[in-house]
Parts: sequence; structure tokens; C-alpha cells
Amino acid sequence: MSSEQRLVTRERATSETRIRLTLNLDGEGKADAETGIGFFDHMLTAFARHGLFDLEVRVEGDLEVDGHHTVEDTGLVLGAAMREALGDKASIERFGHACVPMDESLVLAVVDLSGRPYLAFEGFRFDQPAVGGFDTSLTQEFFRAFANECGCNLHLRALACGNAHHVIEAAFKATARALRAAVARDPQIKGIPSTKGLLE
Repeated sequence: MSSEQRLVTRERATSETRIRLTLNLDGEGKADAETGIGFFDHMLTAFARHGLFDLEVRVEGDLEVDGHHTVEDTGLVLGAAMREALGDKASIERFGHACVPMDESLVLAVVDLSGRPYLAFEGFRFDQPAVGGFDTSLTQEFFRAFANECGCNLHLRALACGNAHHVIEAAFKATARALRAAVARDPQIKGIPSTKGLLE
């Protein structure tokens, strides 16, 4: 990890996927994503833009099977990269929340970078099984994988569902904005923002 910027590169190689990912928590919202699934690239780009993270992702996955391994493993690597980039989490805000509308859809995201992995994924209904080759059920799989590897408590609640594209995009944007708030550094926070003295 860079001493000046919270910048991390992670790689993962299995018989199902090969992933290389670079994440800068102190970026400008730039993204370069190539996963083989166009809609997923679009979501990762939105995630970077609204989190003000710089994100580069390259994935070679077994798309001849389906998109499951590509999406889930990308979530694992992104979560691990964020956990590493945060280091000991000194002086971070720790908590963040955002509520994002996308036309008729509305999603609330609340995050705690507690070190304890948990995903609540409630209220989501999809009006179609896939969007642009992206299986809508993989939305939950991505966020579960991310939360598990990041070690964060992530609550996602769809308050209104309409078009599947809209509700999924609202979920990615809301999560990004909640994380943007949570990873922010505050000079008034001295040390680790926990009475236990650590977040892991």
C-alpha cells in the first residue's frame, strides 16, 4: 500500500477466473473496467465515479459457463483491496449512508467498516432475470462477496423497485456514496474510531 495514497493492487487466479484490480481510495472517480460483462462494467464504473475511487479491473472469467464466478470473484477482490487500502483504519469516519433514486427506484445503503462482515439485502425485486447479459440475482452475490472480504457491515434496502437496471444501478451508486463517506479521513478523529482500539 502506498504511504501517501490508499492505493492497492490485488490479483486472484483460479481455474474459474483471473483478476487484476487496482483501487485508489483517494482518487477522482476514474474507472477502467473490462470484465466481459458490459452491464457489470457499467456498474463498476458508476461505483468508482460516485465513491470518488479510481478503479482499474481486468477479469478473464468462465463466461461460457455463466457470469457467476466473474461477478462474485470481482466482489471478493474489490472487498479485499478496500480492506488492505484502509490499513488500520485510523482517523476514518467508519460509518456512511446514502439514499439514491434512479427514476422510479430508490435504494438505501448503510455501511460500518467495523471489521465484521455482514450483508443485509432486503426489498429487492427484479422485473427481469437479466440485464445486458448480467443475471440480476448476481447483484446480491456481488455485495455479499464484497462485504465478506472488506469486513464491513453493509445494509442495502430497496425502498422502491421498478426497472431492474434502475434498481441495480441505484444499489451500486448508494453503496459507493456510503463507502465514500465511511472511508473519509477526519483529522479530529485521533486513532482508531472504536472504543475497543481496533477495527478487525
